[in-house]
Amino acid sequence: RIVIAAVGKVKDRPLREAIDEYIGRVRRCVAVDETEIADGPPDRVRAAFEKATREATAIALEVDGAAPSSEVFARQLERYGARGKGTVVFLIGGADGLPPEVSRAAHARVSLSTLTFPHRLARLVLIEQIYRAMTILRNEPYAH
Repeated sequence: RIVIAAVGKVKDRPLREAIDEYIGRVRRCVAVDETEIADGPPDRVRAAFEKATREATAIALEVDGAAPSSEVFARQLERYGARGKGTVVFLIGGADGLPPEVSRAAHARVSLSTLTFPHRLARLVLIEQIYRAMTILRNEPYAH
């Protein structure tokens, strides 16, 4: 199971439709959900992330995290999914990033790019890369 826990809502209709399209594609391979966390006081945001990551492998999206290739990301995702109860939670912060305690507690820190993306766009890039990872693991033509 994959969960994307992100600060904020995606209100832009075309962006929401693109995210939903990739979520639908990923769901053909594995269960995937989104948890939208309301921005607010740091303690409340931190608590919401901690709740979302209970008994899961937490992957923090950070600009200075490791930047794997799509193939390496696919293999890592496969390994993360084999841990514990098999739930992998990707964490996307808001305008101020992830709370430091949440980032430190994550099992891994991954960067989608050295560029900084708005959280809404990062969500689309992430779900597309998760779909790409699924096609790599299944040796399907999308990724090649």
